[in-house]
Amino acid sequence: MSQGLPTLEKDSEIEATLRAQDYWRANLKLVAICLLTWFFVSYGCGILFADFLNQYRFFGFKLGFWFAQQGSIYVFLLVIFFYAVRINALDRRFGVHEEVVPDEDQEPTQ
Repeated sequence: MSQGLPTLEKDSEIEATLRAQDYWRANLKLVAICLLTWFFVSYGCGILFADFLNQYRFFGFKLGFWFAQQGSIYVFLLVIFFYAVRINALDRRFGVHEEVVPDEDQEPTQ
């Protein structure tokens, strides 16, 4: 006779492994979306499509130039904010979010 885990514990372990794989897959998808967006804006709009975009003006600057100098930085900040919001939602969905623990010297709120 083998000394394995009972069936219920094995099922629970398998379910936890599948859940972890789903979480990791969703996280990688989110990272890929963020990186592709940033790549498209910084490299695509700032370099590859700059000549086409330069026919338009944005705050007095040619649009391709603006993306190369400022736009990609702004989009990067938006991507960071987007990632933080979405990963927090993903963490809550999979039950791995961080609990906020109040300081000991703080009074409890009602």
